[in-house]
Amino acid sequence: MAQILDFVPNDAEVESFTAPKNKKAADDLAHKKDVKKRLEAYLERTQLNRAIGEDEFWA
Repeated sequence: MAQILDFVPNDAEVESFTAPKNKKAADDLAHKKDVKKRLEAYLERTQLNRAIGEDEFWA
């Protein structure tokens, strides 16, 4: 019977999996992170505006 072992990688191993391999990959990753950060900020502002009753749709 085969045994199934749960393996949780440590932080160093996770970093090595996700680290970009070259300059272009690093630039692409930085761009994606920047876009994600801006999108999250926009969504947060939109949610706040809706909560206080300022809808951008009617502005």
